[in-house]
Amino acid sequence: MADKRRVKKSIRQLRRVKTWQLLILLLLVGFIGATFLRLNNIGMVQRRDAVLAADKVGDGAAIESRLYDLQRYVAAHMNTETGPFYLEQQYRRDAQKAVDAASNDDNPNGNINVKAEAVCKPQYTVWSPAYVQCFTDELAKFPPSPDPAQNVNLPSTNLYRHEFTDPLWSPDFAGWSVVVGVVILLMIITRLVSLGVLRLLLKHHYRGI
Repeated sequence: MADKRRVKKSIRQLRRVKTWQLLILLLLVGFIGATFLRLNNIGMVQRRDAVLAADKVGDGAAIESRLYDLQRYVAAHMNTETGPFYLEQQYRRDAQKAVDAASNDDNPNGNINVKAEAVCKPQYTVWSPAYVQCFTDELAKFPPSPDPAQNVNLPSTNLYRHEFTDPLWSPDFAGWSVVVGVVILLMIITRLVSLGVLRLLLKHHYRGI
């Protein structure tokens, strides 16, 4: 009989906090967490845009500083993965230098670098992997010069590709909001399971008491 009273008391204690109250609290915490996650992503986008802005200006020191700032921010905040992005303007400048250094009129086929650029530049407005492929294909149509200095070597696009991955969880407002949300969700699940088990015990195990 004492066990039956103990089960009823446990059920009454669990009923003090309503499930709908926990659900409303979960929705509130979820909204707050989603807001902080969005703010984290906005912070990443702003820093990535700063990198691209420095790339357009062509300031090497500024590019390096902005990349470091972006890397540190992404490493410390969840929901900030950058995805792959390229320093297109820096690549264009370096590739143009390589073309200019190799451009001359001593090749038996004429200035093949200028010829390749004349074919590809109208098709692509910016230096890109597609432009590099076009340029390489055009150069391949001519036999290489015996003088290595006359052969252009374009830089690899991989050297200008950057991508930073965010942590699965970070100890910031967004991270702790997620933790609180998970705790509340577990409380709801535990409460529902506990009420179900106690009701089954009361209905079947203590029915004859």
